Amino acid sequence: MRLPRFARLSLLWKILLSTSVAITALFTIAGWMVLHDALETTTRGLEEEVQASFQAYRSLWQSRAEKLASLSLILSAMSDVRAAFSTGDQATIRDTAGELWARVSEENALFLVTDPKGKPIASLSGIPDQDLWGHSMLVPAAAKRFPRQTLGIIPAGGYLYQVAVTPVYVQSARGLALLNVLVAGNRVDALVAQRLKEATGGSEFLFLSGRQVMASTLNPRATAELARKLVASTGGPAAARISDGVIEYAPLMTPLEDIEGKPIGELWILRSFENARQRLAVLRRNMILLGLAAVLVGLALTYLLARKIVRPVETLDRAAAEVSRQNYDYRVPVEGQDELGRLAQTFNDMCTSIQSARQELIRQERISTIGRLSSSIVHDLRNPLAAIYGGSEMLVDSDLAPAQVKRLAANLYRASRRIQELLQDLVNVGRGKTEGAEICRLGEVAAAAVESLAATAEAQSVSVLVDVPDSIELPLERARMERVFINLISNALEAMPAGGAVRIAATLEEHAALVEVSDNGPGIAAQVQAHMFQPFASSGKKDGLGLGLALSRQTVLDHGGDMWVESKPGLGAHFFFRLPLDKPAMSAARQVASSLQQV
Repeated sequence: MRLPRFARLSLLWKILLSTSVAITALFTIAGWMVLHDALETTTRGLEEEVQASFQAYRSLWQSRAEKLASLSLILSAMSDVRAAFSTGDQATIRDTAGELWARVSEENALFLVTDPKGKPIASLSGIPDQDLWGHSMLVPAAAKRFPRQTLGIIPAGGYLYQVAVTPVYVQSARGLALLNVLVAGNRVDALVAQRLKEATGGSEFLFLSGRQVMASTLNPRATAELARKLVASTGGPAAARISDGVIEYAPLMTPLEDIEGKPIGELWILRSFENARQRLAVLRRNMILLGLAAVLVGLALTYLLARKIVRPVETLDRAAAEVSRQNYDYRVPVEGQDELGRLAQTFNDMCTSIQSARQELIRQERISTIGRLSSSIVHDLRNPLAAIYGGSEMLVDSDLAPAQVKRLAANLYRASRRIQELLQDLVNVGRGKTEGAEICRLGEVAAAAVESLAATAEAQSVSVLVDVPDSIELPLERARMERVFINLISNALEAMPAGGAVRIAATLEEHAALVEVSDNGPGIAAQVQAHMFQPFASSGKKDGLGLGLALSRQTVLDHGGDMWVESKPGLGAHFFFRLPLDKPAMSAARQVASSLQQV
């Protein structure tokens, strides 16, 4: 199974990547929160600025209306002006009131004198189209509030005017009589809008009436775009933001009312987000630079700290690899008294403890081996020595017939041969050198082993079948490998004294030959299988040192293969071993075995 890429990285890179991700995520979240709060604060600040601009506008607008009303009242109260109004002559009115009005009024101001029904008598300035006023309902609408003065906004001549309608009364026999009506007003144009902008600290003003722009502080393009959007949104809920395609604004609308209090248009106060956007852009840039600097500094500090942690870990890793190769003399340097330093010291103490325990274990194992070997030798040599002793005594002390002498000689021969085999097994235990390997047919080696045990198998009614293809040829130490087959067949014969069957089979794999030696005997118990390849493991055996399987497996290991067993009680035993088809694997196995013996 392939490991994930992150799992294959070194510990240093894991620490650096984890730290960089954590720091980046932390600064990203913190930056987003700061920018979000800054945007909300800026939005609230703009809304407050719009409200402040509206209050400033109301204050300024009210002061202009009060000034206009005061001027109108002063003019209407002057005796010479009232006398000129009573003549009804346009030239007289111009001469009397015109010069005074020109001194106190603004440029493009409106001054109109009408009769009580609203018919124009004289126009001092402002609107050249007299018919506009002759057909207007301005005076009749204001007459509902006479004798009070009326203020309002009217559209006239393509402009908006902030007007004051002032009735002029005279004393008559019937009391106060309405002599004339004075209509005075100031034009609401771009200049007025610009003054409002300056007075409110930079807010933009847009006057709309009848879906037309009457005055604006914006450029023509922005004015047209905003007017289109504002006219389209009239009557709907007010938007939190509105854009002219380039700049966003926070809008606030207030209605423009005529002298009857009816809306004739809207005034839109707009506060630009541009300055706030620039401040936010600067804040965002500074935060990005600060975040990058913090990430780089954090990574640098993390790298230094990680190196300080990883270097001792790498040293411990190399030391553990050396210990795994049984180099218990390896020690790691102890740097500092922190956790890593104490871990290094503990590792060194562990190696010392393992080395001492290993030496003690080897010493005890040698003593135990000598004891077990001595006991096994004494036990296994007792029977053949007893046979030799008894047979020799009979030959010396008795006169025996030739047939009896021959039988005793045969017994002595078998007993001495058994002793020879036991001594050969002991020699093979300490065997350090191996014979040269030669290319052999595996079937011939197995057949030779079967032939040497044919008489015993026939006596026990055990059939032995060799099913090994002649094509299987591989490098073998013939005598040792023949001994492997003899040991396995002998164990099977010992397990089946009442008869049975033994089968030797082999198959070719990619680079090795797999051999199986099986029988249909009682099988091997699980607790025996766990240690049956260990030396002196002779559970259930009547004769032998318990070295046969251990030596057989060692022979297979020396050939570069391995041996194992599969068995269940009542289903027979199946021994398997795998032998490589090439000499290099065998040579490598020998080198490993030699190095282990040297250790």
